[in-house]
Amino acid sequence: MPKIRLNSVTDVKEFCNICNYNFYEAIELRQGRYIVNAKSIIGIFSLNLLENLEVVILTDDEYKIHRFKSMIQKWISEE
Repeated sequence: MPKIRLNSVTDVKEFCNICNYNFYEAIELRQGRYIVNAKSIIGIFSLNLLENLEVVILTDDEYKIHRFKSMIQKWISEE
């Protein structure tokens, strides 16, 4: 799954809303040994937002994976 960069409070809020209101599947953000629920704004703020985050949607449905990636496209980091 892609790595993303959330640069502001607005980015975190918008990303969290996309995860909560568009997907029933579990979505995780991973950074090193830490894994948090991407639907939890408090969990997201517990991570170091100055570094990239790996995002994982827990589904095998290719359509949902593609839809999710297209919705978070603006935060995907090339690093």
